[in-house]
Amino acid sequence: MNYNDCPVTTTLEVIGGKWKPIILHYLAERPRRSGELARLIPQASGKMLTQQLRELERDRIVRRKVYSEVPPKVEYSLSPLGETLRPIMIAMCVWGEANPKSRVAKGRFRPLAKSRDSISRLSTANSAA
Repeated sequence: MNYNDCPVTTTLEVIGGKWKPIILHYLAERPRRSGELARLIPQASGKMLTQQLRELERDRIVRRKVYSEVPPKVEYSLSPLGETLRPIMIAMCVWGEANPKSRVAKGRFRPLAKSRDSISRLSTANSAA
């Protein structure tokens, strides 16, 4: 199998990126507005968040819903295809909790939620979907 045919390559082409897994983590909990994501991920520039959200939308992982009101309101949520990534996100939470020394530059990121809480919320949301 060559690089282009590798299923891991395919997955990483969609969810790879500095902020995409974190964006997906937060969207797995519930729909979010871009400003809310910016507050949750302050290390990411607004331009980078917008770019990563557009790529996720282009790849049909994220839905963008525009409400016709003033000022305009835009909300992002996981698409049905994005929901299929939930087991991957859960596995990443489990791995991160089991390997705390492997985390990149401790203290550099605002903690997501405790992994067990995240796993519970992700699993619960998955069974409700």
